Amino acid sequence: MRFECDLGGGYSLALRTLATVEMMHHLTEKNLDRLRRWEPWAQGAQTESDLATFTEFQLGQFARGAAIPTVIFRGDEAVGSASLKLDAYLATAELGYWIDRDEEGKGIVSRACTALIEHARDIGSTRVEIRTAALNERSCRVAERLGFEREGFLRGALPIGEIRLDVALYGLVE
Repeated sequence: MRFECDLGGGYSLALRTLATVEMMHHLTEKNLDRLRRWEPWAQGAQTESDLATFTEFQLGQFARGAAIPTVIFRGDEAVGSASLKLDAYLATAELGYWIDRDEEGKGIVSRACTALIEHARDIGSTRVEIRTAALNERSCRVAERLGFEREGFLRGALPIGEIRLDVALYGLVE
């Protein structure tokens, strides 16, 4: 199983594998304070074992054509994550992403997302969605820079600890 894409400037996308678990765990721990503001999965304890289990699940999804889980690399160092959830029946994909705080503002997420959007189109997806916390301005700006249109809000759809955040729904239709 392979998925690789050169993003230019020394950055690349590669399939998340068990070999990436240790470095992704370290990167997650480094960015946990930021991730906990926006991601339900970041609320609990973060262990390498749990990440390995999640990675195996994602690889199973990849093998079935239901996901493309990737790691964003600078050289050999993991600096972020970008992924697609795929629904072949509806010809849709949902895009998710996050990047190390030290790599923000360099256009890396936009390049990674563009590569995944192109791949989604190549395999037949005619609609790509981004769902992000409505208050996550950086994530919303990525969606808008990529040409997504904000289609609405899902009230209280994102549980973050004891609170529920509104979700901005963005769509890009071929």
